[in-house]
Amino acid sequence: MQGKISGVSLGPGEPELITLKALKALQEADIIYCPGTQTKSRSRDILQALPISMKEVRLFHVPMSKDRTLANQTYDAICTEIAALVSTGKNIAITAEGDSGFYSSVNYMFDKLTSMGFPITTIAGVPAFIAAGAISGLHIVKQEEKLVVLPGIVTAEELDSLLTSGHVVVIMKLSQCTDEIHRFMQANRQHEFHYYENVGTLSELHETDKRSILNRTFPYFSLMIIQPHII
Repeated sequence: MQGKISGVSLGPGEPELITLKALKALQEADIIYCPGTQTKSRSRDILQALPISMKEVRLFHVPMSKDRTLANQTYDAICTEIAALVSTGKNIAITAEGDSGFYSSVNYMFDKLTSMGFPITTIAGVPAFIAAGAISGLHIVKQEEKLVVLPGIVTAEELDSLLTSGHVVVIMKLSQCTDEIHRFMQANRQHEFHYYENVGTLSELHETDKRSILNRTFPYFSLMIIQPHII
């Protein structure tokens, strides 16, 4: 009998933000695959705080580079391993921070396994920017406002166009566009800037003072919500 594969979204970092469905899938899994780097894994940190066994948690290291060749090779090897286990009846969980369908690289694995004939049951999670709004009491969008979510690839000119047209903008992975964010903030101080880092962890930060934001070094787990103020 073939086992099943669950894509389990863990939320932004706070263990209590994981869904009951996700927790159940983790508890029922024979083996849990958890992404990380050579030095750390936020997914593993979340798992360690949950009422599950860590005995069969397998950490796989994902090379961090814009060139995804090595990362994809890692994913391919893990998918081959998972396919063999599922074929013997093992139930597998593959974890992802935030929501697995939202700027998550593990979707490459989901697509690969599906193409190999192994369907994935995907379990939703809380995205970091939703958790960010909650920790700061921010009403992200109201009534007829439009929301645009961007990866860390954006220019000051693109931001100006969006904010001028009244869009609320969420920018993920700020460390990839630090110079453009600084350039935009310095020229457009009228807007409301909400900066966050490490949401859902003990080191989480919310900052609205523009000078303080400009003086910070943006880490990998950082994001910004910009609300327009049209002069």
